[in-house]
Amino acid sequence: MQASKVAYKPVGFAMGAVSGAVASAVFKQVWKAIGHDEDAPDATDQDRSWPEVLIAATLQGAIFAAVKAAVDRGGASTVHRLTGTWPG
Repeated sequence: MQASKVAYKPVGFAMGAVSGAVASAVFKQVWKAIGHDEDAPDATDQDRSWPEVLIAATLQGAIFAAVKAAVDRGGASTVHRLTGTWPG
């Protein structure tokens, strides 16, 4: 394994934690903006409909995936620019 890949592991881990927090904040804002309650429904929330639960889960998954991909790609690009080696 290349040294840059090993060195990137802790950086990638930290960026993953940050991306989760960012994605959560983005999802909360999007959920509020589309006119729903402040909190998204849980799958076991009896007072929420099937469509609302499934839409919330789909939207949350899409936002988390997009933020994670953007953070991962940005981190890899930065490492490449600094070291000349792609960490992946």
